[in-house]
Amino acid sequence: MERIGVGIVGYGYAGRKFHAYLIGQEPGLRLCAVASRDAGRRAQAEADRGVRAYATLDAMLQDETVRLVVIATPHDTHADLAIRAMEAGRHVVVDKIMCLNADEAARMIAARDRCGVLLSVFHNRRWDGDFLTVRQVVSQGLLGSVYRYECAILRHRAPRGWRAEASHAGSILFDWGAHLIDQALLLCGRPESVLCDAVPDRAWGTSVEGYVCCRIRFSGGALYEAVIGHMAQIGKPRWHVLGDRGALLKEGLDPQEAAMVAGDIGAAVESPENRARVVTDVGGLRAEMRVETLKGDWRAYYRNVAEAVSEGGELAVKPEQVLVAMRVMDGAMRSARTGEVVRLKT
Repeated sequence: MERIGVGIVGYGYAGRKFHAYLIGQEPGLRLCAVASRDAGRRAQAEADRGVRAYATLDAMLQDETVRLVVIATPHDTHADLAIRAMEAGRHVVVDKIMCLNADEAARMIAARDRCGVLLSVFHNRRWDGDFLTVRQVVSQGLLGSVYRYECAILRHRAPRGWRAEASHAGSILFDWGAHLIDQALLLCGRPESVLCDAVPDRAWGTSVEGYVCCRIRFSGGALYEAVIGHMAQIGKPRWHVLGDRGALLKEGLDPQEAAMVAGDIGAAVESPENRARVVTDVGGLRAEMRVETLKGDWRAYYRNVAEAVSEGGELAVKPEQVLVAMRVMDGAMRSARTGEVVRLKT
């Protein structure tokens, strides 16, 4: 199979540590170009990866070896850059969050259809071990009918770079929130309404929120609450799931990012104490167990993209799925402004 030439737009933390690394792990892909407005980062990309470096996307699109373009730039640039790349006949991967709103997402999907190319969104956390484990426990029926999911990412650290700037849509809802809403849709199905509360950053003085609580109600009756913040001196469990037959409690973040940054994602190992605690009903008796965390593998994302481009395989992360998430996000942002429950049309 011929290796697919890939160009990354943006060589900040996401471009360097996530996309460049994971692309390098996939035999069907070959990173050959980087575009960045920053001369220092262009030089770094050339030194790090031995790639050609360009100052702009338009310059990189003159390089015919680039068949797949990865957009790893601030959120407010995603739609425009992705559409320009697709109109130049390139397949496109957009880092999450896909774009600023559902209207932009629909325009991106229309450009894909018009240009006959592939479009996907980098939702690597579909391959987090904790999420995979929760989904497996639920599917096995150990919890019965699940009526409440609570997931939390609460830390005490300042947001960095443009993610601290509201002018670049650096919202924490657009960061971790994008992943948590994506996971919610996979677990729960069709969303009906959303209620969102947001607290300004009072710890670090940035222009983005410091805390967000987003409650999504689904057509099947489940309530999913995502709590995200960077002002919390004490956090909460990563997952707390309640069903009519049992419950699950899961601590700890997926360990892949630290291992990847250290240079070997395959070496990621979870601490045993972070295994999920599950309580269930077995024949009328209460049973408690520890469940081994399934092995996460972020490399699966680009493996799937390579297969989709080369062999016409089915995309794992379809933009139509992310369009629904963007409608939820639009509703959450409206709710945060008004304090009202927003009904969703999905």
